[in-house]
Amino acid sequence: MEKSNFVDQIRIFCKTGHGGAGSKHFMRTKFNAMAGPDGGDGGRGGNIILKGNKNLWTLLHLRYYKNVIAEDGRSGDKNNMTGRDGKDIIIEVPLGTIARNEETDETEAEIMEDGQTVVWLKGGRGGWGNVHFATATNQAPEYAQPGEPGIEGWKVLELKVLADVGLVGFPNAGKSTLLSVISAAKPKIADYAFTTINPQLGMVDYRDGRSFCVADLPGIIEGAAEGRGLGHRFLRHIERNSVLLFVIPADSQHHSKEFNILLNELEEYNPELLDKQFIIAISKSDMLDEELQKAIREELPTEYPVVFISSASQKGLTELKDELWKALQPENQ
Repeated sequence: MEKSNFVDQIRIFCKTGHGGAGSKHFMRTKFNAMAGPDGGDGGRGGNIILKGNKNLWTLLHLRYYKNVIAEDGRSGDKNNMTGRDGKDIIIEVPLGTIARNEETDETEAEIMEDGQTVVWLKGGRGGWGNVHFATATNQAPEYAQPGEPGIEGWKVLELKVLADVGLVGFPNAGKSTLLSVISAAKPKIADYAFTTINPQLGMVDYRDGRSFCVADLPGIIEGAAEGRGLGHRFLRHIERNSVLLFVIPADSQHHSKEFNILLNELEEYNPELLDKQFIIAISKSDMLDEELQKAIREELPTEYPVVFISSASQKGLTELKDELWKALQPENQ
């Protein structure tokens, strides 16, 4: 089996650095052996930081990076010297990455922009040295704080593809062929189900040098919201898309039924997906005459634009791009 270079979820063990202990040192001079406390503070433990990198499109580089352990802070020293902070660990991730706590499923960080840095997990704070505890009644405190412990636990990094338009449809609906025609992307194309098992991105050139990004996503099957087929692995990627393009082949037996199944799977997974803009493309329609096109259009909901296209003959592709751009730029209408 071909090994995929697209990795969209990684489970890693993270541990930030412990804070260094404060010092309990007392100053000693030539003329005063007990000149008072001068213990410095401990250094901060190393943080674990996430940084966005637009040149990454997968979490593959983290596949064998299973233990992320930051450096401990150093202890304080005499002469009020603060211990050195532990070195931070910076993890570069693709845009659209979410960091979650595996145990609670809580989202802890999200990276959306190139160069964006987020302190995901903080290192332990360094302890105070004994100089902080000197008072009028206790001028020689023999106490200093220990450093705070770091954070540790299993975490999950999850990638949700960032694209303007997501192609939604059953396996073999013609999504990959469409992407290969309207962009420079070269997805794998064949006449069997689940040819696309990983998201494929393509930039579509529009008029006057403008462009937008389209994602070819793995095909939906009934029960995807419950995890059947590629299930949640597919559905999470469409949460980021501004517009969803439903691709339904002209030779489908029931166009409206197919559309409703797709719609239902989106609603079952996340009802908020129904708030996105929808466009319906009837693929493989080069052999349809006007009468058949009218019959299919009457089957489908009237509130969504319907475009008849053929990737093989280039039919309707300009109209489709116009509809997509209109949906992506509603404020300009």
